[in-house]
Amino acid sequence: MTQIKFRPRRSCLYMPASNKRALEKAKSLSADTIIFDLEDAVAPDAKEEARANACAALQSGDYGKRELVVRINAMDTPWFAQDLKQACQSGADAVLVPKILSADDIVRISALMDDCDAGRDSKLDSKLWAMIEMPLAILNLKEIAALGAEHRLTGFVMGFNDLAKEMHAEHDRGVFGSVMTQTVIAARAYGLTVIDSVYNDFNDPDGLETECLEARKLGFDGKSLIHPAQIDTANQSFAPQAGAIAEAEAIIAAFRDPVNAGKGVIVVNGKMTELLHLKQANQLVATAKAIDALAR
Repeated sequence: MTQIKFRPRRSCLYMPASNKRALEKAKSLSADTIIFDLEDAVAPDAKEEARANACAALQSGDYGKRELVVRINAMDTPWFAQDLKQACQSGADAVLVPKILSADDIVRISALMDDCDAGRDSKLDSKLWAMIEMPLAILNLKEIAALGAEHRLTGFVMGFNDLAKEMHAEHDRGVFGSVMTQTVIAARAYGLTVIDSVYNDFNDPDGLETECLEARKLGFDGKSLIHPAQIDTANQSFAPQAGAIAEAEAIIAAFRDPVNAGKGVIVVNGKMTELLHLKQANQLVATAKAIDALAR
C-alpha cells in the first residue's frame, strides 16, 4: 500500500511571542504544533518586539520536529502587512490569520504571500491557516474552504471566544455545536486540517478532556491550547488507542492476503469490512506512526 504522509496536530499551543522565556520553554514541550502568537496575547506596544522574537525563533532551528505557525494580526490592523511578510520570509510552516470573513480575504492574503517569493531564488512554502471566529466566516465556510491549496489554504482553527462575543452569546460549548459540525464538513470536503478552539480553564484537566474527546468524535484533528499543562491531555485524547491500532493493522493485513486479492468486501475478525475501512485503517496506522516518529 502507498505510504500516507501525515503530520499530527493533536496539540497546537499558543505561545506569546513577546515572552522570550515562553519561546525558550516551547523548545522542550511535547506539543505537535507551536503557534507563536502576535495577536491576542501581545499588547499593542509590544507588537514589533513580538514579531522580531517570532522571526528569530523560526530561524533558530531549535524546535526540532515541531510544526511552527505564526498567528499574525488581523488584516485591518497596522501590523498585518509586516507580520505576514516577515513570518513567510522567516520560514513559518504556516501563517494563521485571525478575523477572516470571506473567500476574498483568502485570495488577497494568498497573493501577498506569493509576492514574498518575488525575486527569490527559491520559493517559500508557508501555508495559510484561517481563524474561524466571525459570523460572516461561518456563513461563507464553503466558499472559503473551496479555495484550498490553490491559495495556500490548508487549515481552519476555531475561535469561540471571539465568535461568542460577536454573536452576543454566552460562551457555552453547546451554543457552537452546529458551527463545529459545519466547519468540519467544509474542511473535510476540501481536504483541510481543522483544529478545535481553546479551553480557557487550564486548571481543569477533566473539562479539557471532555472537550477534546467531543472534538475528536466530531472529526477535529486536534485542539488549540493556551497553557503547557494542557498538552498531555490533548495528545492522549487525539492519539489512536492501542485497540484501534491493532484492529486497523488486522484490516490492512487481511486485504494484503493474496486470498483476498481484488475483493472489495471481506470478513475481518467476524466483521464485514469494505475498502473504505481499509482507507480508514491506513490513515489511523499512519497517524500512529507519525506520532511515534515525533517522540523519537
